[in-house]
Amino acid sequence: MVNSRVEPAAVAVAGGGGGGPPRSCGGCGGRIADRFLLFSMETYWHTHCLKCSCCQAQLGEIGTSCYSKGGMILCRNDYIRLFGHSGACSACGQSIPANEMVMRAQGSVYHLKCFSCATCRNRLVPGDRFHYVNGAVFCEHDRPGAALVSSHLPHLQSSALLPDQKVC
Repeated sequence: MVNSRVEPAAVAVAGGGGGGPPRSCGGCGGRIADRFLLFSMETYWHTHCLKCSCCQAQLGEIGTSCYSKGGMILCRNDYIRLFGHSGACSACGQSIPANEMVMRAQGSVYHLKCFSCATCRNRLVPGDRFHYVNGAVFCEHDRPGAALVSSHLPHLQSSALLPDQKVC
């Protein structure tokens, strides 16, 4: 089926239906007799079958790359939304599996076990309030003092913590 990759896979448009051997679509399994077909992840696709697993956008129409992870085929926007820019935890740098729950703060993505206060190292859970200052997470008890807050005010966020599932 679909290989689990974290790097983008190219989406190439090719002529189909011509004199070559009949090709099967990686999405629907049907014969491709269309004038145009897509080739991505070592597989041929009908142009309407290569779609983002989340938003259902036809990937051949929105760009020249797609992402594959955990059995999902994703557009760039949904890949970043689900896995962050690197597909790795912002705290430990390790890969985040596609089926794992995550915590998010200011566009950063964390394993549940890694989302903890920078001062006391206590793990933050859904419902906890936190402060996010210059890439560091602080629990409500260890929030930065007034002097630090005023010097970093544009970077401070205080919000209720909610989990985000890595499913669409």
